[in-house]
Amino acid sequence: MAQSVDSSGRIELAPGAFPADSPFANEDLRPVPVSERKWTTYNFAALWISMAHCIPSWTLASGLVALGMDWKQAVFTIALANVIVLLPMLATGHAGPKYGIPFPVLARASFGLCGANIPAMIRAAVACGWFGIQTWIGGSGIFALGSKLTGGQWETAGKIAGNPWPLWLCFLLFWALQIAIIYRGMDFLRHFENWAAPFVIVGAFVLLIWIAVKADGFGALLDQPSRLGWGADFWPVFFPSLMGMIGFWATLSLNIPDFTRFGASQKAQTWGQSLGLPNACEAHP
Repeated sequence: MAQSVDSSGRIELAPGAFPADSPFANEDLRPVPVSERKWTTYNFAALWISMAHCIPSWTLASGLVALGMDWKQAVFTIALANVIVLLPMLATGHAGPKYGIPFPVLARASFGLCGANIPAMIRAAVACGWFGIQTWIGGSGIFALGSKLTGGQWETAGKIAGNPWPLWLCFLLFWALQIAIIYRGMDFLRHFENWAAPFVIVGAFVLLIWIAVKADGFGALLDQPSRLGWGADFWPVFFPSLMGMIGFWATLSLNIPDFTRFGASQKAQTWGQSLGLPNACEAHP
């Protein structure tokens, strides 16, 4: 037999069935052996916690309030978008634990061996853009801390392409740090996220307390009425905002098998994502 099925329904190729010399297969595309599918519910939840608590997500959410929504309308919009994205994400993610395959291989069922390169490359282009945005923001955070510690000297340093050279250095340092983590492989990433998620949550609460102190509480935000109401002025803003929130995570509804292929079971990926993605709603406000 070219494959075997374990008691939980996970399928694994038999030894020697993997065509190592095929132009359509390599170590990155190979089905993950069952012994390497270790991600638990906590691992998937921790991954989502780390992805949800970031400056771009906070900026996106604060934009809803800037458009005239109150906090209840903003939370409703974010929560609905997350639920809408979660449904196809769970459906697409099902192939990960079952077959151990990533998104480019799953896409072959719809696009064929060669045609699957098109969605895979488009997804890669989006990933490069998103990685660049996150890296620039992370590097800017390091730059802001360095500027504070040096009394603003970094901000007056010589400029390259319109930005102080220390900012570019911080960008490269943050880029190198991320590359060093992912270069160690997905199992190292799993361990890293296991420890990072609790620190992210603690850091978010510390930041929340700091904001509350600076703003003399949350009364000004929570008591702020909606400038849109729930009538004719709300819906023209709501639907574009909803699509923006859906678009924020929509790409992962396509390539989520890249992560779920390491899932220990269907239950792990289903519960992990169902618990973790709604956390993005909690993180946004």
